[in-house]
Amino acid sequence: MTADKIKIARQFIEAIPHSRALGMEMLDMTEGVAIMRLPYDERWVGDPKTGVIHGGAVSALMDTCCGASVVAHPDNPGATATIDLRIDYMRPATPGQAITTRAECHHVTRSVAFVRATAWDEDTERPVASASGTFTVEARP
Repeated sequence: MTADKIKIARQFIEAIPHSRALGMEMLDMTEGVAIMRLPYDERWVGDPKTGVIHGGAVSALMDTCCGASVVAHPDNPGATATIDLRIDYMRPATPGQAITTRAECHHVTRSVAFVRATAWDEDTERPVASASGTFTVEARP
């Protein structure tokens, strides 16, 4: 993956207002793979009694990370948008812990990219959620 493509993909993430507002961080990016982190923040708690991060914040992280993996794929010449994203929540995130997502764009056609992702907290042995989705692929120039 070229340095220019990585720079463009990082700028893509940093340009999304909700990504900045949630404090999402790009940890790593290679060809077709992105790893992002959402730091724990009490503002994103869905249940004040338990302190568990709301599923919507986890969903936003997973969606953004999946999109980044598509942007980082060598067969996608540009930007992307979500067509469909299915998220299966496996357990509540541990209160006080950051959420990390790894997404991999595993197949690209002329117009659609296919992605799988997993999210976990600092208890890396048990996933918080998994996702599969489809994303747009820009037409080649």
